[in-house]
Amino acid sequence: MNLADAIEHTLLKANASSSDIEQLCQEAIDHKFAGVCIPPFHVNTAKYFLANFEQRPKIVTVIGFPMGYSTISAKVEEAKRATAEGADEVDMVVNLAAVMDGEWSYVQNDIDSVTRAVHLHGSTLKVILETSLLDNIQMQRLCDICMEIGVDYVKTSTGFQGGASPEVVRQLKGFLKGSAVKIKASGGIKTPEQAQQLIQAGASRLGTSSGLELTQAAKK
Repeated sequence: MNLADAIEHTLLKANASSSDIEQLCQEAIDHKFAGVCIPPFHVNTAKYFLANFEQRPKIVTVIGFPMGYSTISAKVEEAKRATAEGADEVDMVVNLAAVMDGEWSYVQNDIDSVTRAVHLHGSTLKVILETSLLDNIQMQRLCDICMEIGVDYVKTSTGFQGGASPEVVRQLKGFLKGSAVKIKASGGIKTPEQAQQLIQAGASRLGTSSGLELTQAAKK
């Protein structure tokens, strides 16, 4: 896989401005990245900026970010607004508080409700698991729920609580065996070697704020 084809060029800083987002989008076009991952507030900005490009990166945004413990209704409304404004893909943080309490019916309802809202608009849903905070049983249960519901991707982490590793990606790949659910690795991806290892382990997408550095280093 060409490295650029997997990269979601990411800018999720609280102080990201419209001009920052436009620059991010232009860099994604120039380097043929798979997508740009941006705050919900800037989805309209990206849609407007990218409107005249025939081949453009996917517009990706986040909801329930970064903690995941928003109410289900709040996440659903976030998802509806994001997709209505032009988000091609939505990355939702799972409700970790509910996971830790073993409230699996709530967790399933949370994921299912947002999946339905996103798929209704023809958009893609990724569920952020925050793997560094989970044990193997919890990861397996979450993967089972995601497969049953039919989410499009599971994502390793927000980047706020640890990052991605080839070992975790391989583990998720094993839990998802036989399903169509893909894996997005994110958090702490700084070198081409790391990126390639994650892809070889089974990741289809890479979320990183270091996309330019990765592609430039890979060409050397």
